[in-house]
Amino acid sequence: MAFTPLNSLNAFLVVARHLSYAAAARDLGVSTSALSQSVRQLEERIGVPLLIRTSRSVALTDAGHRLLDNAGPAVEQALEALKHVKAQRGEVTGRVRLTVPSAAVTLILAELIPRFLAKYPKVEVEAHVDDRLVNSVAGEFDAGIRLIEAIDRDMVHVRLTPPTRVVVAGAPSYLEKRGVPTKPEDLLHHDCVCTRRGTTGDPWAWELERGKKSWRVPVRGPVTTNDAELMRAMAVAGVGLLYALEDRIKDELDAGKLRVVLEQYAPAVPGLYLYFPSRSQGSPALKAFVEVARTVAKERS
Repeated sequence: MAFTPLNSLNAFLVVARHLSYAAAARDLGVSTSALSQSVRQLEERIGVPLLIRTSRSVALTDAGHRLLDNAGPAVEQALEALKHVKAQRGEVTGRVRLTVPSAAVTLILAELIPRFLAKYPKVEVEAHVDDRLVNSVAGEFDAGIRLIEAIDRDMVHVRLTPPTRVVVAGAPSYLEKRGVPTKPEDLLHHDCVCTRRGTTGDPWAWELERGKKSWRVPVRGPVTTNDAELMRAMAVAGVGLLYALEDRIKDELDAGKLRVVLEQYAPAVPGLYLYFPSRSQGSPALKAFVEVARTVAKERS
């Protein structure tokens, strides 16, 4: 493998910027003689002079000017990158890439991420919000957040929210106009705010249950969207009924903007979970994120 004299190159660049061996030596924290030797070694390796030295001054040759212009920015960028990733002993750095559903934004991440960054300020968090089921490994995500039934069995999972329900809800204005459904089949005669499965594009059927019996109702309506905020806004506006995690619409329920219907058919779900391939594969940044996530979840339980 060819030898790349990066130390000598950096020495030359510092001298070239200062046009002074003494100033460059102070900048690098080395002796002037060591710095001069390093630059001479670089010149010998590439076979051209880079600096013109006199007893009073230092100047660049044409080759020196070209090397400074071409290599200077790249080396500076590399050095800055090294400073960025360098950590003090015991300090956690790096990045955590997450794939999360929109429900996790307000229910979890709005609190979790600030708490995490306050404790680990040198870690970057990258959250990709997507309600489709995403292959976290193929997508090169460190971890994801989903309902437990959507997580593969071989994943490590950590509970983030307590158990909740998936409910059907409507605005009082809609219910007054269209009536209140009393059984799952009634939804076939109501306007619903719909969405599609991200994997197939098929309309999403609403799943209801009571005891051991379950229903999958192929609802229809005037609005279909994959944006959860738009779904909620349409329901509040009285456009149609909404199917959502009860915790997700808690504020609207408390304010009377939405009312739960078919409550006895609302399926229970264990809650949202953080998941990742295995503890052994987790980076220090991910392990730190899991630690804070556990703390936040425990405080909420």
